[in-house]
Amino acid sequence: MIELYSIRDVSRILAVQEARLRYWTQTGFVGPTVRKGGRFYYTFTDLVAVKAAKDLLATGMPLQRVRKNVEALKHALPDDTHPTTKLRVCCDGETIVALADDIAFQPIGGQVVMAFTVPSFGEHVLQTLQMPRAQAVPSPIEDSPTEANGGSTAYRHFVEACAAEDRGDAETAEHLFRLAVDLEPNMAAALTNLGNLVYRQGELHEARGFYERALEHDPAQPEARYNLANLLEDLGETELAISELRRVCSAAPEFADAHYNLGIMLAQVGGTTQAKQCLERYLELDGASTWAQHARTFLDQIAI
Repeated sequence: MIELYSIRDVSRILAVQEARLRYWTQTGFVGPTVRKGGRFYYTFTDLVAVKAAKDLLATGMPLQRVRKNVEALKHALPDDTHPTTKLRVCCDGETIVALADDIAFQPIGGQVVMAFTVPSFGEHVLQTLQMPRAQAVPSPIEDSPTEANGGSTAYRHFVEACAAEDRGDAETAEHLFRLAVDLEPNMAAALTNLGNLVYRQGELHEARGFYERALEHDPAQPEARYNLANLLEDLGETELAISELRRVCSAAPEFADAHYNLGIMLAQVGGTTQAKQCLERYLELDGASTWAQHARTFLDQIAI
């Protein structure tokens, strides 16, 4: 039987805020792969991928390169990877590999920037899940040299900005995201989050610029494209907004909100049949949400 982990479990195990995990899932960066009872769960392989992503981001590696490395890792791991699998995961900053413990690893670049053994990580997972729920999120795993350089200043600003946003301090979050972008202009995640903040302030044209810059550096990021589409609708550019949402739904078919908004927009321009399909898809993905009833009501209206 495959061991499955909830988002709360993963947050405790890896000391990553649930909001960050959800964001990584929505953007197609790294996330759970098993759907059960209307909810998504992480396998142990997914846990290994998320840990690798977290550790590589902490080194200051650009997001696009981290994404490619994590995708390569997921393909390299055996299908039956479990906590006792005798593997060592290593990265030299350019290439990530999964190797058996008895094989020597000589990094191409001459320096290991991220490494951990799967069995030791498996022990950490078990120990964390056995901790009482009342305890605080466990401290980061000490897997030297994984966190040797502590990450770049830009990334630290990004993490602190996310934390400020999570606690509702939008002013501090915006300031820190701007610092991160000044230091690392191609940090797509920071550009998207900054776009979200100024969008909520009504600065539509500035927000559009941030979303477009984010997509320039990371065209595969669906959240930036999704928010850009909503903004375009606000600006009256509905056809372009629909086009962007179609791209989101194609690239990230599990992005429920994109299907909902696309359905509403299509209905507004007379595309009733396609709108019905989008809203039905939304209900398949997120039928228990607060917006599900709105979707059902709208389906009833366009069916008349």
